[in-house]
Amino acid sequence: MTEPNAIEAASRRLALALDALAAAVERRRNADAGQATLSAQLHAVDSDRSRLAAQLDETSARARSLEDVNREVVRRLDAAMATIRSLLER
Repeated sequence: MTEPNAIEAASRRLALALDALAAAVERRRNADAGQATLSAQLHAVDSDRSRLAAQLDETSARARSLEDVNREVVRRLDAAMATIRSLLER
């Protein structure tokens, strides 16, 4: 191989290597962007989960409170009905 041919071959190999490097950099940049997107989505999901867990806790506490009030209303109604019955029996 003559010197000009060797230089041309080396130049082609260098150009191919640079193209491969550019492609690898682009793939890496895309992967990093995808990773950032996934990370943002994961953060959003985690925030939603935390918010929903807090809402569930609040709703459960309210349901327990309503059940307590309901039991008290039933107790008072039973007492009122018993009083009315006893008055009607007299």
